[in-house]
Parts: sequence; structure tokens; C-alpha cells
Amino acid sequence: MVNRLSAEDAMYYFLDGAGTSALTGALMIVDPSGVADSAGGGRLDYTSLVSLVERRLQLVPRYRQVVKEVALGLGRPLWVDDPEFDVTYHVRLSALPQPGASVQLEELIARLLSRPLDRSRPLWEMYLIEGLEGGRVAVLTKSHRCLFGVPDNCELSEAVTDDVVAGRRLDEDLWLPTDPPGQVSMTVGALAEAMTRPRDLVDSLLRGNGPVADIWSVADKSARLVTSTVQQLVDAAPDSPLNTVTTSARLFATAAVPRRDCVRIASRFDCTFNDVLLAAVAGVLRRWSLSVTDSVGHGETVRVIVPLRARDSDTASDGPGSWMPASGPEFVTDLPVGEDSPVVRLMQVAGLADRYAGSTSRMTSEMKPLLPELGMVPFGEFSSRAFSSIFQRSYNVPIFWSDGVSSRFLNGHRIEELYTVPTLATQRALAISVNEYGDSVQFAFLADRAVVSDLPAMSGYLVESFDELLHAGPVGLPPQKP
Repeated sequence: MVNRLSAEDAMYYFLDGAGTSALTGALMIVDPSGVADSAGGGRLDYTSLVSLVERRLQLVPRYRQVVKEVALGLGRPLWVDDPEFDVTYHVRLSALPQPGASVQLEELIARLLSRPLDRSRPLWEMYLIEGLEGGRVAVLTKSHRCLFGVPDNCELSEAVTDDVVAGRRLDEDLWLPTDPPGQVSMTVGALAEAMTRPRDLVDSLLRGNGPVADIWSVADKSARLVTSTVQQLVDAAPDSPLNTVTTSARLFATAAVPRRDCVRIASRFDCTFNDVLLAAVAGVLRRWSLSVTDSVGHGETVRVIVPLRARDSDTASDGPGSWMPASGPEFVTDLPVGEDSPVVRLMQVAGLADRYAGSTSRMTSEMKPLLPELGMVPFGEFSSRAFSSIFQRSYNVPIFWSDGVSSRFLNGHRIEELYTVPTLATQRALAISVNEYGDSVQFAFLADRAVVSDLPAMSGYLVESFDELLHAGPVGLPPQKP
């Protein structure tokens, strides 16, 4: 089957570049020694994982397809079956040296995430990592965002896991690749499509992302420059090394806090559950700022972008949920890292989030591509990166917020920990994911190794930030005893 990338998929595909890759995925920690139901579970080794992935790939057909670009950008790229698809190339086995501590796991994952995907093959990898402390194993998925940009697709970690022990029983998939089209055929097809929609072709050139559109855009911005200078200064995010141009070297860290304690804090200070999580992140960024600058001014802030649905989700989802970034409206809000009182910081976080979540000037619809619906992309790669750089100063740190997930199983084994790997976009040196899973809230941090070299310390910062909220008393009263 051959079909064209959607405008959104193509946008993510072309965002790849030096130091940037639109990657995401999940880290799952599993204890393979115990199976809740022998009828529903099996072993969890490399052979069984490959077998599981092979069966589940029929749920995500794009994971057996490659992206083929059209000559001269005359159309958006195509999804084409990989005639040489080999699941064992994508599912890989690795192991940690003794003692298999979490620090060693995070360093290995950082190195794996630093490696670019091979564009001549389907854009994903999965790693079974053995040797963790306590006999546990980790499974890391690494997927390009263009693989699941439409609603009926999901990330591989969601396809291979189940919300019940028994899991889904799928028939053996007798998949045979279709013959890929040649470049001449692709070019002719793109031109034929363009000629059937001449009005869209003109609009593509003027309003899309071709050279004429770039000139049009520059002229339009120049005309508004004088009148919008003040507004741009107001809307610009604070100066921060977190907006430094990124390299391809990564660091990865995780941390978790008990969900019941988040509920206790929210109840005590009459705020939402997600206000508590956002205030904990503010405490992390405050500690990091102090570690790199020695002092933080009282009014200093870090601007983050958060999904709007994070303002409405105060309880875990009863359904299977999702831990992958979902398209939808977002808003930018400021975290008061200059405030030293954890309680005042929490109140400020809650107040600012409430105000900005309802402000049209602080709200943005989901990331929209400049790629036109027609798909004429003579400079798709350049334009996508230019689009990203336009907004490089609108915020400092993206925070990915997942749905609540009660429990998931991998080949009959309950997943003990489940972290979302956030996407580290261009002009960003840090990205954070927040994922409610089971009885805990699990955070993942992904950073540019050259800018945030002390990222492993953020796990401790989160525990400290959360602990000071947990034991803080109301403003003006002494802290509560543990």
C-alpha cells in the first residue's frame, strides 16, 4: 500500500536536522520473574519479544514502511512498504554491567537516544535491556513522531502492551510487501495530482512553504515589525541557556513520586492535582538555575508550554489511557523559579496557570505545519526548521502531559514503571514528560548533554521539590513534621 504523508507527518519528518530529531517513545520496566496468569503470559526474553512485536505490527502498519521523498519536492513524501523489512534489525538486545543501577540504565538510554534513525529503513527501534537490579528488564521504544501523527495510529509501546493480563490474541500476520514505486512514477503522480488542483497549487506557492511563500512571509513580517515590537518583547520567553542551539548528544533521567501524596498536597492547599505537579517542576528548575548561576532573582521565571487538557485532568483515567504526546491546544505559562517559598510558589503556579489557560494570547492550537495540503514541498526541510525557529523564544521548556494509566501488561507481565520519552525539538535543551501510572506520577527528563550536563541531578531535585511541598505548612505557619 502506498499513501502520502499527511501535512503533519511531513512536518515532523522534515524537522530532523543536526542536533534535532522528532523522536519519542517509552521506557517500560518489568520484572519477568512473576506472571500474574500463566494462561495470559509467557517468557519475556529477546525471542519472545521479537515474536510479540511481529504479531502486533499489523496494528501499526507504518512500522513496516519507509518514507520515500518525491524528486524536487513536487509532493509530500510517500509511505512505501519496506521490501527488505527485518524485524530483528529493529528489535535489539542490550545489557547493563553489574550492578545494573538506574544511573547505568539512564546513561545507556541517553546514548541510544543520541543515535539518529536510519532513514532508509522504517523509523523506529526497540531495545530489550537486561541486567537491571533485582532481575528486572527494561524495554525502550524509540519512534519518529511522523509514524503516529494521525488519530488511528499509535506508538509501538502502546501496540505491544495490553490493559489486561491475557492481552489481545491476534492471528499470525502473513504480510507481504508491495512493490515500491519508482522515482519517475512518484514524480508523475505528484505532478498529476498538482495539475488536478491548480488553485491549490497557486495557494501552495504563495501561502505554503516554497520560496515565494518565504518571501511573502518575510514581507508580511516586515510590515508589522514596528507596530508589534512591544508585543514581541512582552511575549518573548526569558533569556535562558535552555534555548541554546542543541547538539545530538543526549542525557536522560527519571524520577517518580507517590500519587496519594500529590492528592494530599492538592487538598491541603486547595489547588488542583496538576498544579502540584507543575509546582514540583518549578522547584526542579529553581534548583537547576541555582546550580548554574549561584543566584536567582526574586522575580525570575521559566516559561513552559503545557497541553490545555492538563488543566482539566485531576484524576487518573479509568480506561487504558495513553502515555504518548497527543495533538491538541496548548498554552504557555510562567514558573516562578525566583520564589524561594514552596507554598507561595505553588500558589503562584496555580494562579498563573489558571489565568493563562484562559488567555487567547497565551494559548496556541496544536503545532500546525507550514506544508500545504497539496504537498508541494520544494524546500520542505528548510521551511519546517524555519517554522520551528520562529517560535524558539516563545517558551523555554516543553512539558508533555499524558493521560492517566492504571496498569499495563507486556506479554502477561505487569509493567512496574512507565515513562514517556519527551521530544527534544530544535532550540530546546530540555524537555520533560509527566505520566500518571498506577499509584505514582513518573517524570522523564531529556536534555542536551552539552547544555544540561548535570541532568542526573534533576531526579534528586524533583524528590526534594516534592518533599518540601509535602511537609510545608500554610503560609505563615511552621512546616509540618514528616
